[in-house]
Amino acid sequence: MLLGRSAGCAAVEKLLAAARDGRSGALVVHGEAGIGKTALLDHARDAASGFRVQRAAGVEAETPFAFAALHQVCAPFLDRLAALPAPQRAALGVALGQAGGEPPDRFLVGLATLGLLAEASAERPLLCLVDDAQWLDPASAQTLAFVARRVEAERLAVIVARRDGAPGDGGGEAFAGLPHLPLRRLGHADARRLLAEVVPAPLDDQVRDRILAEARGNPLALRELARSTRQARTAALAAGFGLADAMSVPDRVEESFRQRSEGLPAASRLLLLAAAADPTGDTGLLVRAAADLGIGTDAATPAEEAGLIEIGAEVRFTHPLARSAVYRAAAPPDRRRVHRALAAATDPQADPDRRAWHRAQGVLGTDEAAAAELERSAARARTRGGLASAAAFLDRAAALSPDPAERARRALDAASALHAAGDPEAASDLLASAEAGPLDARRATQADLLRARVAFHVTRGDDAPARLVRAADRLAPLDAPLAREAYLQAFEAAIVAGGRRAADAAEAASAAPAPPDPPRPLDVLLDGLVSHFRQGYEAGVPGLRRTVEAFLGSPGPGELRWLWLASHTAMALWDDAAAAQLADRHVRLARDSGALATLPFALTFHATVMAHAGDLGRAAELVAETEAMTRATGAAPLPHARLLLAAWRGRRAEASTLHTAAVEDATERGEGTAVTIADHNLAVLHNGLGGYAAALDAAQRVWDSGELVHSAFVLPELVEAAVRSGAPQRAEAALAQLRPMARASGTRWALGLEARCRALTGTGPAAEAAYREAIDHLGRTRMAAHLARTHLVYGEWLRREGRRRDARDQLRIAHERLTATGADGFTARAARELRATGDQPRRRSDRAAATLTEHELHIARLVATGATAKEIGAQLFLSPRTIETHLRNIYRKLGISSRRELRAVQLS
Repeated sequence: MLLGRSAGCAAVEKLLAAARDGRSGALVVHGEAGIGKTALLDHARDAASGFRVQRAAGVEAETPFAFAALHQVCAPFLDRLAALPAPQRAALGVALGQAGGEPPDRFLVGLATLGLLAEASAERPLLCLVDDAQWLDPASAQTLAFVARRVEAERLAVIVARRDGAPGDGGGEAFAGLPHLPLRRLGHADARRLLAEVVPAPLDDQVRDRILAEARGNPLALRELARSTRQARTAALAAGFGLADAMSVPDRVEESFRQRSEGLPAASRLLLLAAAADPTGDTGLLVRAAADLGIGTDAATPAEEAGLIEIGAEVRFTHPLARSAVYRAAAPPDRRRVHRALAAATDPQADPDRRAWHRAQGVLGTDEAAAAELERSAARARTRGGLASAAAFLDRAAALSPDPAERARRALDAASALHAAGDPEAASDLLASAEAGPLDARRATQADLLRARVAFHVTRGDDAPARLVRAADRLAPLDAPLAREAYLQAFEAAIVAGGRRAADAAEAASAAPAPPDPPRPLDVLLDGLVSHFRQGYEAGVPGLRRTVEAFLGSPGPGELRWLWLASHTAMALWDDAAAAQLADRHVRLARDSGALATLPFALTFHATVMAHAGDLGRAAELVAETEAMTRATGAAPLPHARLLLAAWRGRRAEASTLHTAAVEDATERGEGTAVTIADHNLAVLHNGLGGYAAALDAAQRVWDSGELVHSAFVLPELVEAAVRSGAPQRAEAALAQLRPMARASGTRWALGLEARCRALTGTGPAAEAAYREAIDHLGRTRMAAHLARTHLVYGEWLRREGRRRDARDQLRIAHERLTATGADGFTARAARELRATGDQPRRRSDRAAATLTEHELHIARLVATGATAKEIGAQLFLSPRTIETHLRNIYRKLGISSRRELRAVQLS
């Protein structure tokens, strides 16, 4: 047991015991440098009896190389790649440099890594230890964090050690939300015991107290101070750490390593510097570099005897702070000399990118040849590690560029890559360098466009649409296709911001250059939105319909980028068939292309379509999948789908809490449309529960917003709430708005809703005819929830007309169908109406599937369709072993034992 670490050792051993039993887990150990993180990893290794142990470490100099640390983790298991589904296998192969191809999505790489490690753990339990996570390259950090979040039913344990407060610590953000174990400084008694073990000879009380005071409970500091005491006695203590009272403990430890290295011969110091500058730990590479520097291999002996480095099959520093101390203490000319030697020793065929990086670090001032080599490496880095990795190379290439125009061009390319990679703040800094120029007219305008895009993503401010429009205006004479895309982005920003900003964007975009021949789907979308917002709904319908047809036709490049807006256009037309088809395509394309950052939004829209179609069970599965994904990836949660479910299910408290949170968050970010969506769901909630005044207020706010989809969609809610609240004039006004829109749309869905609203505001035979017309129209659509609600309001009207028997027929249909959808608020309303007719609603029969959680129900439905554990795992971001574990629980709850029996269970 480590001194003062009984709780930490117990946590590690508990994690290992669970992994042995097939209950995977992860732990993030963190604390200051020297606090004992590596020692705790060593304890985990020693305690992992029967485990296969795989160790990796982050290295500061390695951060530009995407997936470098992941390769350390996965390298021994690459013979199992064939067991992965093809898309995962391809993504991981590209990430690890095993194959070429398009840049893989980070989360698809994460899923592949999870599958690979799960396969490895099937043989015997696997322990993955990751040290110095603060220096992991971002791609590896994100991937390993993904795995750590998704391990569940494998014999796999992941322990990550991370230094607190390290500069540029990406590991802290990546591993947020995982179980954490902070390591504190040792207490006085444990510190004295450790010092006594390190220095068994008697110490003067004053010296001992000085060491304990200087070390401040840091185990590595105690060891280093004791070492200096043994070597130089008490006088050296005053000359070393004693003069550094203002230093932090890690700085003092690093200073100790620096002092130790400074006492070495010059050749040994230079060899140490070469080892510190090369993170690969390749002994052969170090020997070749040493030869280039004119250093013999015997120079390693003093460094090894000083306890700074170990050279065997690989080169390893005894502590990461030793590497840092050696590199930071070196004079710049020595650093450049060492990097040039490493570049010369690196095989340009096997590792051209690291060679280019070393060559660039060896430059004093500028060097066009080195900059050009880095730029070529950026293209390869993008393939392996994506845009962020490419940006690191482009940024350095810009700094090395002697020509100001080339420097500005490369800085602009780096800024564009960073923005596309999801780091707008860093992109903004690089963009400032690019804008210092000189840039030609086209690139200056591209810089304006990028500045506007960055502003939109960072602030979501009211000025983002106008800034994008100005950039598009400047691009128009220079690059017509890009200008049209910029105008569409201005629309996107305006729609997100909400209110009437879209009308301003439409006015500006009306001056956009003519589209190419043939037009791209995004060109048709732009023209359709311009017509809609400039000429009104009725005049804009033909353009919106052409948009939907364009996206339903042959897919074009960049289709995925704009599918969300095309899908919303289908909803604005009340085109249920197109909306369902586009929602399904959006999810499928996002999955097939590995665009897992896009997938949560696609799933959320699909869930919305399912809710309107009356399949709240399927909508709940999609929401559960979305939430699992955002948890796994660390992305921001998307609350609107969960609010939609709570509203249709009539869960007042949950919906109110979600509504408040959604509105506060959207208001802070300046996203007016998100507020509109939240209010629309609130109107549905209160109409279901019979709180018509509250529903009317919420619906009126939505209508007043003028948003593309929901301002029209809410009109039936507004009519129903106004009629039931005794506000007939407001109901008539809403109907007057809805009538021409529904007729212009001409879809069965739109006509059915308009007929229902006419019935609600009408009387006598005309009202009854309108109810029947609505049922006829809606009965020919996918929108089962709206059909069930039409039966409900028709039954309510019949009861108020005194036709109790006819009312019972409609209310029974409504109750049965609403029960089947899971719309419990509306179901309760139908039940109250049935009782008022003297009838009793049928009690909902207990279904076997009701014992399952939403997550289990989702898995059960997928299994019932014939999907394999691997296919389901790929969809739900879980390993096949975890799926099989859930399936055993499902069988137990349902009292069955096979997939064949599962297909016979009622899972609706």
